[in-house]
Amino acid sequence: MKHISKFIMAAALLCGVSCTSYLDMTPTDRVSDKVLWKTTETAEYGVNYIYSYVLDIYGWQSTYGFMTEALTDQLKYGSYNYVYTGLIPSEFAYGDDVTMTAGYVDAYMGVWSSLYTAIRKTNQAIRYLGEYGQMSDEDKARLNAELRFMRGYMYFELAKRYKEVIIYDENLEAIVKDKKLSAEEECWDFVYADLKAAADVLPAKAQANGRINCGMAWALISRAMLYAGRYDKVIEAADKVEELGYSLEAQYADAYSKSISDGNKEAILQYVFSRADNVTHSFDYYYTPGGDYYALGEAGGGYATPTQEMVESYELATGGFPDWTQWHGTTTATPPYAQLEPRFQASILYNGAAWKDRTIEPFIGGTDGFCQWNLEQEPKGRTTTGYYLRKGVDESHNVITEPGSVQPLTIIRFAEVLLNKAEACYRTGKEADANAVVKQIRQRVGLNYSNKSGAELWAAIRQERKVEFAYEGLQYWDLRRWGVASKAYPEGLCGYKQHGLKITKDASTGEFTYEYVSVDDKNRNYPQRLDRFPLPESELSSNGAISQFPEWK
Repeated sequence: MKHISKFIMAAALLCGVSCTSYLDMTPTDRVSDKVLWKTTETAEYGVNYIYSYVLDIYGWQSTYGFMTEALTDQLKYGSYNYVYTGLIPSEFAYGDDVTMTAGYVDAYMGVWSSLYTAIRKTNQAIRYLGEYGQMSDEDKARLNAELRFMRGYMYFELAKRYKEVIIYDENLEAIVKDKKLSAEEECWDFVYADLKAAADVLPAKAQANGRINCGMAWALISRAMLYAGRYDKVIEAADKVEELGYSLEAQYADAYSKSISDGNKEAILQYVFSRADNVTHSFDYYYTPGGDYYALGEAGGGYATPTQEMVESYELATGGFPDWTQWHGTTTATPPYAQLEPRFQASILYNGAAWKDRTIEPFIGGTDGFCQWNLEQEPKGRTTTGYYLRKGVDESHNVITEPGSVQPLTIIRFAEVLLNKAEACYRTGKEADANAVVKQIRQRVGLNYSNKSGAELWAAIRQERKVEFAYEGLQYWDLRRWGVASKAYPEGLCGYKQHGLKITKDASTGEFTYEYVSVDDKNRNYPQRLDRFPLPESELSSNGAISQFPEWK
């Protein structure tokens, strides 16, 4: 599969004729720094290179080859045979003490070295722009703000994982071999200062001509300050985003799958791709239903599939939750899939769901097929849970004739900004404002809502974040930052197994039998020390001013 090689922010799709389809990622190491950072035109090439790290950041957010939803109750990888798309997410989900060593966690979840490489290059860019830039003061301030947005984004990703990090800025003379960690609050101060400086200078998306805009900065502030527990700043940032004209899409599926060029008014930070330019990704290869490949004698898709636990997280379209008790055994009763709310229909494919020009057949011997977890070692596109992902998978994509995927990747959207605000309002006693946001989110999908308070309001906010952002990379980090991941399920991630429905079809009658089956070998576990990732051995051995965090010694 073609690896993604070019990057574009959401606003680029709104630019006029003077803006090219893709920001030019021409390498910046072919001219001197003095030449590169001299004019607006050449300096933008240099900043574009720094933009490309957003792709890496998203990759680190998703933890390289696997989706972090697999560390929660939302998703299950179907085999141990593949490293990142099988073995590693299962080992992390089981979280035993023998496996969860500092070296193991750093190897598969750590981003320290990669992010500091990116930060070093960004600091150099800020320094050289200041020293060599001969463009207008306005252009220099704008480019500096773009770089500070990127640096703030990078330090946010470090702080959310490690809490205490080493802070470097554009003062390159201050780089020393032995440098202490900064306290967590200092780290959040630095993140906020960079993002706020960017937000105050950057133009709105309509004037940004495809470059980073102030809406992105304010939206990222709303996310970062939620992790920092600075709720007044979350509310301020969310209000700024709303003032800029972002709003919810009428249809839930459009919120993340519709491109800005097609009028998506909810997406704030988004990657777009182009098959014509050979700018593609591989999501469909890994997650499309296996039948898309079997139809033409190929094998692919279905590497990870939604769980029964996640299916049961969705309400009925009329409100309230169905009683799933009879499907926790063996039954011929049809599950209430068709009665579930629109976010389920847009996110998960189930037995009989319409897909392309056929229906999904996740039963034994069906077009998509079923694979018994850990008894059959090679699923080859078959589901181990009875479900497939719909969310994020391109239904119009012919995976046989067009290997690369081109559906946009929405990283931050307005619904998240709203629910960030709801959580911040709840934390600061503004329950009326929190209720108003939850009601707004639910109205989009036709669900009623009555105002709540206290623990009931907090449960409602958690519920909305779980189902609204399912398979968008937020749930694992939410549970971790809330400090509940190490608690017993369902509040946390400990002491439970995931399940699916094994489906068989009677050849003579066409009747389906649904059997509740486990798709785990043992209980899942989240060691509390994972609330802060360990420092890498490479940093410990080269930096005499730091030592490993106590929980990892």
